[in-house]
Order: sequence, then C-alpha cells, then structure tokens
Amino acid sequence: RYGKKEVLRDISFSAKQGECIAIAGANGCGKSTLLSILAGTLRPDAGEFHAFEHNMFKEPKERERIVGYVPQENPLIPELTARDNLRLWYCDSPYDMEEELEKGVLAMLGIGDFINVKVSNMSGGMKKRLSIGCSVANDPPVLIMDEPSAALDLICKSSIRQYMAEYKKRNGIILITTHDEQELDLCDRILIMRQGVLHEEDPSLRGDALLKAII
Repeated sequence: RYGKKEVLRDISFSAKQGECIAIAGANGCGKSTLLSILAGTLRPDAGEFHAFEHNMFKEPKERERIVGYVPQENPLIPELTARDNLRLWYCDSPYDMEEELEKGVLAMLGIGDFINVKVSNMSGGMKKRLSIGCSVANDPPVLIMDEPSAALDLICKSSIRQYMAEYKKRNGIILITTHDEQELDLCDRILIMRQGVLHEEDPSLRGDALLKAII
C-alpha cells in the first residue's frame, strides 16, 4: 500500500527452474512495485516470498545470493568506469571477472568493448548491459528484470535477449516486465496485472490481443 491506496493484492504465483515469466500491464499498475518488493528494495506490507527453501523476506543475505535485480533506473556509480563498477560486484564472486570478460557472461554482453569508459560517458545501452553484468556477478538462480530493453537500439536488445536465452538454458528463473514482443517470445508464461491482481494469460498473445488482455 501507498498510504490508503492498495497497489498490490492477492498476488500469488510460482516459477520453475528454466522458466521465464513475463509480467505485463498498463503503466502505474504496480509491476515495478512488485519487482522492487521481490528484489528487496521496497518493504512489503504483508506476504511471503520463498525460493530454494529460504524465506527471502526474513533472510536478506540469502536473497542477495539467490536474486539478481536489474531495475529500470541506472544503479551504477557514474564517476567510475565499467571495470571499477564491476569490481565492486565481483569482489565476493566465485567467478574471475577478467575470465568473464574474455569468454563468460560479460563477453556475451559485449562489456569488454567499453570496459574503461566512465558510466557518465556511456550510452543507455551500455549502462543497461553493464547493469545486467553487475547483477549476475554471483550467478544468481533467479533474475528479476524491469523493462531491461526499453528505449534501447536493436543491437543492445539482441544482446540482452541472447543472455536471457542462455540464462534459461542454465536452469535460471527469469521474472521480467516487458511489452517487447521479441522478449515475450522467450517467455514461457505471461501474467497480466490488472487492479493489483495477476491473471495468467495465453503466452502466445501478441498485438491487439495482448493489448485487450492488458486493458
């Protein structure tokens, strides 16, 4: 709730490993609020969130290990380069950052192309790819993405979709808010949020049929 306004109510769903779930809905319907709660950046008024035998609302350290979060807003430090931002996230990671830049997820996202550029000088696509690279430094089994490719060019969108496909192949769970039809093609399920409630719809819905379901 925000004051007396109830934004989310009766939210209940589950996800299986290797599954990508899209949450769609009109602007302001509560999609980002839900993702912020699951990611731990917003405190819920009630409810539970369980993953891999842990209660995420009561075990914040486990949530940091299990859940990766890519918010709409840029979470990076603008005065630092891509490399220095990554170092902050990889300091406790079991993976070697330089190896990841050569042949791992960071290479897949093309971050090596701008590794020494300051965030303040990056394009929107560079920032988004770097944000994803930071969020998966610990290879979390759950990835939450809030409109990851909004306003990006086709090349950046393709890089993000490629990573999502690889993440699913490794049995990762993706929860994404999106209206991008190519991203929807990667999703196994579509949940539509209306009046604070999630409704499961046919995952093949596109175009006017999807718009009608959202409205």
